[in-house]
Amino acid sequence: MEAFVSAVNDVVWSNALIYLCLGAGLFYSVLTRFAQIRHFKEMCKLLFSPNSLDTGISSFQALAVSLSGRVGVGNIAGVAAAIGFGGPGAIFWMWIVAFLGASTAYAESTLGQIYKTEEDGQYRGGPAYYFDRCLEQKWLAILFAVSAIIACGVFLPGVQANAVGHAFTQVFGDGTMVSTSFGEVGSFKLVALAVILIVLAFIIFGGIKRIANFTQIVVPFMALGYIVLALIVVFLNIDKVPDIFSLIITDAFTAQAGFGAAIGWGVKRGIYSNEAGQGTGPHAAAAAEVEHPAQQGLVQAFSVYVDTIFVCTATALMILITQQYNVVGELPAGQFIVQNVDAATEVGSAAFTQMALFSVFGSFGEAFVGIALFFFAFTTILAYYYIAETNIAYLNRYFKGSIPLVVVKFVIMFMVSYGMVNSSGYIWSIGDIGVGLMAWINILGILAIFFVARPALLCLRDYEDQKKKGGAITFDPVKLGIKNATFWEKRLAKQSKDSQ
Repeated sequence: MEAFVSAVNDVVWSNALIYLCLGAGLFYSVLTRFAQIRHFKEMCKLLFSPNSLDTGISSFQALAVSLSGRVGVGNIAGVAAAIGFGGPGAIFWMWIVAFLGASTAYAESTLGQIYKTEEDGQYRGGPAYYFDRCLEQKWLAILFAVSAIIACGVFLPGVQANAVGHAFTQVFGDGTMVSTSFGEVGSFKLVALAVILIVLAFIIFGGIKRIANFTQIVVPFMALGYIVLALIVVFLNIDKVPDIFSLIITDAFTAQAGFGAAIGWGVKRGIYSNEAGQGTGPHAAAAAEVEHPAQQGLVQAFSVYVDTIFVCTATALMILITQQYNVVGELPAGQFIVQNVDAATEVGSAAFTQMALFSVFGSFGEAFVGIALFFFAFTTILAYYYIAETNIAYLNRYFKGSIPLVVVKFVIMFMVSYGMVNSSGYIWSIGDIGVGLMAWINILGILAIFFVARPALLCLRDYEDQKKKGGAITFDPVKLGIKNATFWEKRLAKQSKDSQ
């Protein structure tokens, strides 16, 4: 089974997808005139725009929900894996993916807002909705919805739970071994699993509002605490920082683990971490209450910076400064190119990060990574559930029934259990397949949308023009030649009627 999963993963994550992700980011960066730089100040301002309505969530809550998906295991264990398999140079390619991916995140999240709908008192949107309404290709919308449900409901939750299990074992050990249907499992890991399942069940039955209220508190708090610890490590070793950045940049092109490995692992883990182009971010973006679709697009572009430039870089600097890492070569398999720590240390887990903090803060640092992983992973699982729920809601217009949503809830809890007790390599490969499937469909779709209608670009220009003129911000899709944006058409008609 592992060999089959690995073979599928190699096909999905071929060089074609890696360069397509980079190309899509460059494409939208040029077309938006690098809006991810020009509008950085506006991004920060929009974060704290209030929402007084009960239908949607605020921009900050939408950011928190999307960050709960972006800031997860990929930031801690994923960065360690990128260094372990791709060398320090992989971090440079993660930065490139983040910079270019911010424009992709703008485009897909703006599309999510333009083509969102109001269903059962909530805003719904995402790739399935904009493929349906903009491209008018229902088959592509259904294909993405099915792939998102499988990826977020089956493939991806196990990755998050797996990292939590390894982190707990690293801190507390195995405890008493217990015989289960999955094999022998440590009692401490089972306790962590029980806590996750109980809290997860409570929140996912409460809808997007409960998820948003939880993540808007937990995600910023844990991310800030994590970055503070990283800054302490950096300042204590400030003399090493220039050499570390030099190592990252030079190795990006000479690559200890091979140039292809550095790019491949950097791009793969970069996309896994910040999700730009993957098609997951637009779901939370569509749930936000905003005056103009471009506003939430810019907020989501900022979330890519938070994820990769801040959190991922924090992890990388801690690992590289303390030299708590190994680099494994591709050929011959298992040969170390760099070995600074015990050869038995699992490259695909968060062990490098925990060891880095342990070397500076002792047992507190190691335990903090375990706690951070718990919250990062848990909030990411919540985000995955919301994405699966949204795509089930889309499919319900064709296949009526409440059973699929109940099934997904139980499947996610099963996959969390399964991921908690299985090996990292196997689980990460399954997760990579899920990410790759959505990325292929979404990136090809948003590139096609540009050539068909260019709505995300029209939105940005309209928003920039209104900002220059001053006054109230509104969005009129008909005026811009954007078709099937029925939510905004109805809103504008209602506002015109109310003002008369």
